[in-house]
Amino acid sequence: MSSGLACSDVYPQSAYFFGAMGSASALIFANLGAAYGTAKAGVGVAHLSLVDSTKIMRGIVPVVMAGILGIYGLIVAVIINSNVNGDVKKYPAGAGFIHFGAGLSAGLSSLAAGLAIGIVGDTSVRAYGKQKAVFVAMILMLIFAEALGLYGLIISLLMNGKATSFNDIPCN
Repeated sequence: MSSGLACSDVYPQSAYFFGAMGSASALIFANLGAAYGTAKAGVGVAHLSLVDSTKIMRGIVPVVMAGILGIYGLIVAVIINSNVNGDVKKYPAGAGFIHFGAGLSAGLSSLAAGLAIGIVGDTSVRAYGKQKAVFVAMILMLIFAEALGLYGLIISLLMNGKATSFNDIPCN
């Protein structure tokens, strides 16, 4: 009886599924957050244009910050996709699982950030139309909301680095 691992256990076909789902999850959830944040904050900017049209350029800050969340998802999706190796016995199950977790980390963190940016952005931009002093508080709240997505991006990049340690596992 051999003490080594079977290649079908170390390098199953399902590993590619998990790697692809990690890539897709990062992009899909991050873009959902970006879309919600952009739409919700955009409604506030439209309202701002009716109240005081001279403040629109400063009022679009939440919309821009929401759009950045989609870029986080794109970065992670491209990195994961570039590490999914299509060669036989080159992409182990452990790497697939870690890539799946990395994609969920970036995607769901960006989704949460998008929800926060949308709500804070809409409310703050409307308040900014009536009170100029709200602008600094709005920026601070948006920075903390954006940081949620950045945390997910950082963790997913660290996880992706760990996934490469599973390459070249010997098997029978």
